Amino acid sequence: MSAVRYLRDREHPNLPPQEGDPNLYILGELCGHNVVLAWLSGNQGKGAAAIVATNLSRSFPAVKWRFMVGIGGGVPSEKHDIRLGDVVISMPEGHHGGVVQYDLGKDEEENFKLKGLLLPLPTQLRNAVELMRSNHMISDNKIEEFLQEMLQKGSGLSVYKRPPSGADVLFTFDYRHETNHATCEGCHKGMIIHRRPRSFDRPYIHYGLVASGDRVMKRGVKRQATVQNVGDILCFEMEAAGIATEYPCMVIRGISDYADSHKNDGWHYYAAATAAATAKELLSCVPGGYETGECEKDARPHGRSVNELSNNGK
Repeated sequence: MSAVRYLRDREHPNLPPQEGDPNLYILGELCGHNVVLAWLSGNQGKGAAAIVATNLSRSFPAVKWRFMVGIGGGVPSEKHDIRLGDVVISMPEGHHGGVVQYDLGKDEEENFKLKGLLLPLPTQLRNAVELMRSNHMISDNKIEEFLQEMLQKGSGLSVYKRPPSGADVLFTFDYRHETNHATCEGCHKGMIIHRRPRSFDRPYIHYGLVASGDRVMKRGVKRQATVQNVGDILCFEMEAAGIATEYPCMVIRGISDYADSHKNDGWHYYAAATAAATAKELLSCVPGGYETGECEKDARPHGRSVNELSNNGK
């Protein structure tokens, strides 16, 4: 929530609360759009997200677009060079609309059959994503630019600085963390997957399936089995399915771990910030703001659309 809050261009005064709505909201402007920011106050899971989204829709019936912004567990592979601090944006893949609820279904004799239906992404948001991807063919994404601007707003925001690249370690999926050590210092170095250094040490944005469920994914073997059963998953998280059952929602997740037993909190803040910065750049490509394609920093009147951005406490 704080990462999104301090990346906005302007904060508006609060409105009186609606009777029966326990949510708190932060109002403001982002890339020319009026936005209402809601968050999950210490709770996790699809049910908590659904309650927040439903209450918000009653208090703000003019909301047009919904974005679920936060952190998630990445699924690196030979096809997808996903690293800590990167960002995943939900986009359609195969017969899935961008988000798949991987833990809803039934066990059959040979496999697990998914059930349930999640709403697809709005066409205009998909088009905005494709416009942003096209922009990035000739220019870098704006994540680092936006984060540097945010860090200058106050010393307390230093928690969002990027951890050292050496702290990004990927182990083979079937090697479990040595439980008698709080960190991975005691884990076998021979089980580390050595990856080629990137040409530019900055976050990349990936586009594809986001898997949503009520369980924290902390086992590499289970992660890979789910990928094999569901499809080309890029990221695991715990809230989006609770929103997408009722409201079309775009999911933007910063990668804070690899959904295995080696996960820790070291990348949480930076991953939250990269997701928030990506949401800001994406909104600059959504029609309805002051200018399509660029965030305006000067004082202007209200934009023409209202958007919801939800996040966890980070």
